[in-house]
Order: sequence, then C-alpha cells, then structure tokens
Amino acid sequence: MGVLHDLKRLSAAEDFFNYLGVEFEPRVLSVARLHILKLMGQYVAKEADSSSDDELRARCKAHLQSAYQKFVERTPIEERLFKVHKDAVRDQAPKTKQLISLQPLKKD
Repeated sequence: MGVLHDLKRLSAAEDFFNYLGVEFEPRVLSVARLHILKLMGQYVAKEADSSSDDELRARCKAHLQSAYQKFVERTPIEERLFKVHKDAVRDQAPKTKQLISLQPLKKD
C-alpha cells in the first residue's frame, strides 16, 4: 500500500515511533502523545502527496522527530494545540475593569 495507509492503521503513539524508526523517551510520550501526533499530522497535512513512498516516509519521520522534540522542550499547555488549552489561557487573561462612579446622580 503506502506509508500514509500504514500510518492510518496505527493506533498507539509508540506504534508511530516504531514504524518510522524514531527513538523516544517513554516519560515524554506518556505526557504528550496526543499532542505530538496532532502536531505531526498538521505538518504532514501541509504537504502534497506527490512524492515517492520513500520520500514520504522520510518526511513523516522528520515531522515526527520535530513534533517530538518540541514537546521535549515545552509542555503541552505551553504549545496549546488543543482547544481546552487555548481556552484555559484565554480565561486567565486579565479582565478589563469597568469604572463605576459612586457619586450620587444630580437632579436638575
């Protein structure tokens, strides 16, 4: 079949790393597995599929290594790939305070 077909059949993050021959630390993968795979998928989706299977495999491997390295250096919360993390940061943003005057209203 092809690399993309094979990747679609994999389910565990470890399977992706093993299939593409990318080394990983289980500690990093246990924390950021979904984030790494999502980021890799975003990288792959930006490219055209017109290359050979060997070239595509090499690019997928490079994308997986790049996504993995990002989460070796940063946390999933810092990267904010998923909506829940984006919303958490948005909710922590300083709220603008509205000034309410306590002066009595004047009657004409």
